[in-house]
Amino acid sequence: MDSGQWAESWREELVCAVCLGLFVDPVTLDCGHSYCRSCITGCWQAQETNFCPECLEVFLGITLRSNRALTNLAGRVRQLNRNRRMESQQLHCELHHEGVKLLCETDQKLLCSICRDSREHRYHTFIPLNEAVGLYKDQLKSSLDLAAKRKAQLLKAKFNQEEKISQVKEQSRNLQVHIKYEFAKMHRTLSEMERCLNGDLRAREGMILEAMRGNLREIQGALDSAERVLTEFQSRLDRPDVLTILKEKDSWNAKISHNVMELVDMDLPLGIFRGPLQYIAWREILDTISPVPAALTLNPKTANPWLVLSEDQSAVRMGDRRQELPDLPQRFDRCACVLGSEGFTSGRHYWEVEVRDKTEWDLGVAKRSCKRKGRIRRTPEDGYWRLSLRGGSEYMAFTSPPTSLSVVPRPRKVGVYLDYEGGQVSFYNADSMSHLHTFTDAFTEKLYPYLCPCLNNGGKNSVFMKICGVKAHSLTSPGRSLTPSAVGP
Repeated sequence: MDSGQWAESWREELVCAVCLGLFVDPVTLDCGHSYCRSCITGCWQAQETNFCPECLEVFLGITLRSNRALTNLAGRVRQLNRNRRMESQQLHCELHHEGVKLLCETDQKLLCSICRDSREHRYHTFIPLNEAVGLYKDQLKSSLDLAAKRKAQLLKAKFNQEEKISQVKEQSRNLQVHIKYEFAKMHRTLSEMERCLNGDLRAREGMILEAMRGNLREIQGALDSAERVLTEFQSRLDRPDVLTILKEKDSWNAKISHNVMELVDMDLPLGIFRGPLQYIAWREILDTISPVPAALTLNPKTANPWLVLSEDQSAVRMGDRRQELPDLPQRFDRCACVLGSEGFTSGRHYWEVEVRDKTEWDLGVAKRSCKRKGRIRRTPEDGYWRLSLRGGSEYMAFTSPPTSLSVVPRPRKVGVYLDYEGGQVSFYNADSMSHLHTFTDAFTEKLYPYLCPCLNNGGKNSVFMKICGVKAHSLTSPGRSLTPSAVGP
């Protein structure tokens, strides 16, 4: 095997996986893979964590061990390749067949000494070929460094994407378990109702059939008695003694009357077993739903002086004049907002707000320490997680920046779902329960329902927006309750 063949056979073992060139000052990582020192340090400078580009093993510290064996082998292969190129790649001028010794910087062409003196290149700039090689090597090295950093960035992006894929798969598995658990609870309730209803039906059927069989036995006994009376009466009629028959007429009439029975008609109660079973089941299952729409009220101490609350404090609208109210610390003084009386520090909660004929509104949740005086941005960073309608058709979630939403059809009621421990606030079209938007965050203090009826807009937006719940329910499982805290914000 000549020197060129030997170099080629070892080249793959002496190539850096980052720059794809022969090792220069190679170092070995703890995982056993080797790289050029400048390549691996350049990769690590472009990322937050130090990991091997080949096996993706993450290192807490930086341990780079010089590999002299790879240095010597790469140097030998590099020298053999250089000798081979010098032997086989001698450049010649195609025009004059002289050795190429110059680079024309003006035309970027390799030239011989005769070409340099030609009229074509008379006023051009030239540099020796060996200097040109060194110059362009430096430029290529800079490009190589950029390519190495780009590769490191792509490796990091690949690593992050694979991590995100794993997270999505895990989240999907958890959500599947959650869905299965929630529907299993409803299935158990419905199955128990079906079992009890069928059991009741069988019991009533048995009771009615037993009573009817008793009636049948009595009827049969009376029928036998009537047959006997009829047979005896017929035999008496066959006698010629008419006087005796007339004397016994009353006693025979008594026997005949005694054998006549009045039957009681007994049927299954259709109202129980053929009534509105789905509605009955819904009413029964409502107590097991967690959460159910909660009956909440609004806190008048937080209401802006321009707002008007209903008598039951479940609805709010913009008034026609500013009311003279005490400027309490918890009262909104500029924004036309109001908070709920009940706050939540744990659990899952759901309520619905009627916005049927309004053209503008805000609703959602706000934390207890939210700013209430002056102009307020009302974003999650300020302690507000809210959805809004503007101009009768423009729906928006107030993220940073705000997110426009496509909502069709227009909801008459909007449902708000709060999962405190899960860090979730979701909004739904309560008419169809279609999802509108979800905020995710980490909650650390009490949260309250938030409503803003917005300006009246010349009477077009003057109707109430109302919190409408079914009734207050508590979870049936021990130790958990959806009954909210009654302490005001």
